[in-house]
Amino acid sequence: MATLERPQDNQPAFVLHTYPYRETSLIVETLTQQFGRVALLAKGARRPRSAVRGLLMAFQPLTLSWFGKRELRTLKNAEWQGGQPPLAGSALMCGFYLNELLLKLLPRDDPHPQLFLHYQATLRELGEGISQSVVLRRFEKRLMQELGYALMLEKDALNDAPIEPQITYFYELEHGPVRQSQVQNSVQLRGKTLLDMARDDYSDPATLAQAKQLMRGLISHHLGSEYLHTRQLLKDLQAL
Repeated sequence: MATLERPQDNQPAFVLHTYPYRETSLIVETLTQQFGRVALLAKGARRPRSAVRGLLMAFQPLTLSWFGKRELRTLKNAEWQGGQPPLAGSALMCGFYLNELLLKLLPRDDPHPQLFLHYQATLRELGEGISQSVVLRRFEKRLMQELGYALMLEKDALNDAPIEPQITYFYELEHGPVRQSQVQNSVQLRGKTLLDMARDDYSDPATLAQAKQLMRGLISHHLGSEYLHTRQLLKDLQAL
């Protein structure tokens, strides 16, 4: 694989966020398949006749070309790839939530090719109307795994014993599930919920509700002092 310092052509990517830079340009935060999160300077992108002005939109598959060796590289070209169903309503807000998670948790220039594919599939599922709560829980779990914070779902963190579905556990955010906990920052949930999550099976409403509580706790723990703006907006639309 080519190094990031070399000029790159036609790299699969999604736009996560853009913001103005000087009078006519944009800073574009992207998620790329081969290089992870990459920041690009799109010179002149805010000009009415810019070739990339209408392309640098979130949730649409692109190929991007760029050059430069610094943390902020220069966008050379962008091409729309199509084939992604558009997001609207609460699905659109879920997409913005995914992007905010990636911006705040994923370091720049840290490749995660499988996460890119999972993000793409998640956007497709949101566009197709699949249960948003299920789609978000699956993505959050995969994101934690990619970042090195894989959830312990099948064994007791204290003694490595198999999780028993009928037992109530306390999930300590730093360690995993235990039967008894003195840790204040823990989430109480059923053993069945843990085992269901290990299989990505959210058909049980109780599992889905407890999975939401667990993932919210884990994400907040790893965000530290960071605040998710889209989470508050989603609370007004659905039970995130």
